[in-house]
Amino acid sequence: MPFAQVFGHRRLVSLLSRSIENDSLPPSLLFAGPAGVGKRVTAIAVAQALNCPKGSRFRVQGSGFAVPGSGFAVPGSGFTVPGSMFDACGTCAACKRISRGVHPDVPIVGPGDSGAIRIDQVREIVDRAAYRPFEGRRRVVIIDGADALVTAAQHALLKTLEEPPPSSVFILVTSRPDTLLATVLSRCPQLRFRPLAADDIAAALVARGYSESDALAVAATADGSLGQALAARADERVEARDVAQRVLAHAAATAEPGRRIDGAKELLIKTGAGGAGDREQLASHLRAMASLLRDVEVLATRADDRALANPDVRPALERLTGAYQGERGVRAFSAIDRALGALERNAGVKVVADWLVLQL
Repeated sequence: MPFAQVFGHRRLVSLLSRSIENDSLPPSLLFAGPAGVGKRVTAIAVAQALNCPKGSRFRVQGSGFAVPGSGFAVPGSGFTVPGSMFDACGTCAACKRISRGVHPDVPIVGPGDSGAIRIDQVREIVDRAAYRPFEGRRRVVIIDGADALVTAAQHALLKTLEEPPPSSVFILVTSRPDTLLATVLSRCPQLRFRPLAADDIAAALVARGYSESDALAVAATADGSLGQALAARADERVEARDVAQRVLAHAAATAEPGRRIDGAKELLIKTGAGGAGDREQLASHLRAMASLLRDVEVLATRADDRALANPDVRPALERLTGAYQGERGVRAFSAIDRALGALERNAGVKVVADWLVLQL
């Protein structure tokens, strides 16, 4: 996947592209951000741009967000995406092999069956990096899930990250940079990937065959993660949003605690198997609820309608606006955030659902 096909992150992608074109790309980088937002595919795009024999400047459509400090050549707030950028072709033999993960000069290292990246895996790639690339211009080592590096493996990387071979680039990809050693972090300029905008996720889903309405519904509850959006079926996302809408309406219609808790039963639809599956099912309902409340605030403040994540259910949003605008909406949104945190800490789904409806 070349840069032009990376959804979102346009300014960040443009920064990487210009660094490659100007031969100023740092030899070690850390791509950090939430899971499923495109860090790995961007790392692969870097490898393609460095090794594509047909690499050139291509016309692109720009969008995206401001890039935070990365440690190298970060443009200021006035930076805009150019009309073209240096990129790989995406169609030659080298690009296709890199995309499939079978190019000899682009090893992709990840956690094994144990869930960890061991020291022997790191020693192997460090040894390979000492030699010139086999057929490409640059060797690009991608460590996907770098937070899984055991401590000994991180230590084994340090010297190479500090003094990398001139023909090699190391890219560490992680959603938990705080778990890495400070000495590793200090050797890798860090690029922060933010959650994707709902319209970027929707565009990616449409490109994969979703209808526009299904894509918008899924994107609205994906919490900025394309990976999360692709993991669930569109009908499940739509159903989660319908559940969230009914629970919010029920809570708005009554202040009596017993009736509120009766309404919590809706949130527990498709739970009962126990364990992580139940918590994820409830979490999907809560994320949908948070998305609806964000849209309620957009309507209440008369902001641009294009900011709506759920424009296809606007009549329902308008009905909810009278109850949840202002302080109550903020309180409800905060309660949802706390409920999601409780689920991450393995709290029981019924306790969380009952507590939440009393806070709405």
